[in-house]
Formats: sequence, C-alpha cells, structure tokens
Amino acid sequence: MQKEDGQILIGLKKARTHLAKVILMVEKGEYCISIMQQNLAVMGLLKAANDKLLARHLNSCFMNAMKGTNEKRKQEMIDEILQLNKMSK
Repeated sequence: MQKEDGQILIGLKKARTHLAKVILMVEKGEYCISIMQQNLAVMGLLKAANDKLLARHLNSCFMNAMKGTNEKRKQEMIDEILQLNKMSK
C-alpha cells in the first residue's frame, strides 16, 4: 500500500464514522441545521478522498496510458475523466 492509499483510507474511514453520527442525529430528531452542517462535513471528507483518488489515477494509470502507443486506450482514459467530471457537478 502506498502513502496516498493510506491517506485515502483514513479520509474514507473518517467519513464513514462521521456519517454514522449524522444518521444517529437524524434518528434522534436533532436540529436540522446541525445535521446539515455535519452532513456537509462528511461530504467534504468524501470530496477530499475523491480528489486524492483522482490525483493517484492521473499520476499512475492515466500517465502510463498517455505514454503508451494505444490510441484507443488513451481516448478511453480521457473519456473516463470527462465522464467523472460530469458526475461531479
């Protein structure tokens, strides 16, 4: 496991733990704004983990494909990034 993987896992596990707390807040009927604030914190943790995953992908899989000679694979990799970008909006 690489250093980046460890950081990604830490972020995802923090988000999981925090999300469990948000669920409890909803179940207990806590104040909506408090729940939404905590939910936004979870989303921030997930976004940070996703950004790290994207950086890892671009610096490894994507870079290797771009160095290669398989033009079809290069286009597939570009299309994947574009699709991911659409999903993140």
